[in-house]
Amino acid sequence: MSKAGDSRAEILLGLPRHERAALLAGMDQRQQLALRHHWRLWAHAGQLPPPGDWLAWLILAGRGFGKTRAGAEWVRAIAEADPQARIALVGASLGEARSVMVEGESGLLALAPRGKRPRFEPSKRQLRWPNGAQATLYSAGEPESLRGPQHSHAWCDEIAKWDSARAQSAWDNLLLGLRLGERAQAVATTTPRAVPLLKRLLDHPQVAVTRGRTFDNKANLPPRFIAAVRREYGRSALGRQELDGELITDIEGALWTRALLEACRDAAASGTDGWARVVVGVDPPASSAGDACGIVVCALAGDGTARVLADASAEKASPERWARAVARTAQGWQADRVVAEANQGGAMVESVLRAADLALPVRLVHARQGKSARAEPVAALYEAGRVRHAGQFPALEDQLCGLLAGGGYHGPGRSPDRADALVWALTELMLGRQGAPRVWLG
Repeated sequence: MSKAGDSRAEILLGLPRHERAALLAGMDQRQQLALRHHWRLWAHAGQLPPPGDWLAWLILAGRGFGKTRAGAEWVRAIAEADPQARIALVGASLGEARSVMVEGESGLLALAPRGKRPRFEPSKRQLRWPNGAQATLYSAGEPESLRGPQHSHAWCDEIAKWDSARAQSAWDNLLLGLRLGERAQAVATTTPRAVPLLKRLLDHPQVAVTRGRTFDNKANLPPRFIAAVRREYGRSALGRQELDGELITDIEGALWTRALLEACRDAAASGTDGWARVVVGVDPPASSAGDACGIVVCALAGDGTARVLADASAEKASPERWARAVARTAQGWQADRVVAEANQGGAMVESVLRAADLALPVRLVHARQGKSARAEPVAALYEAGRVRHAGQFPALEDQLCGLLAGGGYHGPGRSPDRADALVWALTELMLGRQGAPRVWLG
């Protein structure tokens, strides 16, 4: 397993000025211009292919590490060296494959040197290099499109983001088609998430793994961005995953596991029609300087299953601000009801929601059990396949995976505010009202 390090360019720039000037003076104009596209000079160690006879190279790193640039430069090197190369470019969707892998700031079109830039034919989903090498775009959400085509190489981007129900089929179909050339290989670039495909690759003996952190690429990132994400996320679970590139695994005794949540995942909701009921669950904070205000939208379908539609939680918000966030969320999702915990001052909760002009029935609920005890019957609904997540909710899901059976919470943060809001919403939709009073506002 390799790790990131300084780039050769950083070492070069660290030389005394007269030594740098002497090096440049010894080059002709063509060589000086070529420096811009000399990837092995500018790349840090984690962006360069590892040695050995690997089938796949997995770059598992935080955001901003330079994963996309590393994947694109690997493809460029293959295409420019081999006119017979036939390369698969696989994204979570065709749109993402095009916007990130081909046309993005670190994509194949942007980094290609003049005279060697490929021609992109969107209608054919194809790139063609001047020497004859070709690359074709695919969506991991359509595994059957990878059944049949043959390739010599492949670049798969953000594999942990691929549709969990189709990800392994897409990977298998891709590998079965890697049968051109003498040394077929694939590169997979991703921010880590505990999904089955990623775990499978980490256990594979022919997969070389490079791990890295956002800060390994600090020379190419704005200092204000580095300072802001350090301050905001620090060593939280989200920060460890999205910045440090850690694979966050399950906590023993947790009510929810990563595998359970992935098994319950659907595509993101695209509208508000077709639901029997829509409820916004709210877990108000004790103060604006404390925890977030949990605001989670859930809906009940006609078949009796529920969908988690959105996490609109507000961080460090004043009562007026989080009340407006609740009102906007309820209006945007055409909610039938808002369910808000009133333990932290029922009168205050009622007054701030009234001030936000929330013209909806609001039910104030009082917690008579601990958070984990309230969550256990909701977790059982997940186990029974009666709750689905419409999209990705990292912060909410981290909290769900921190709630322990029998009581207790194992981070992130001091309180599972988002998870508690989800529990109130799903309890309202699927487990009855438990006799709490209804308050009509507006």
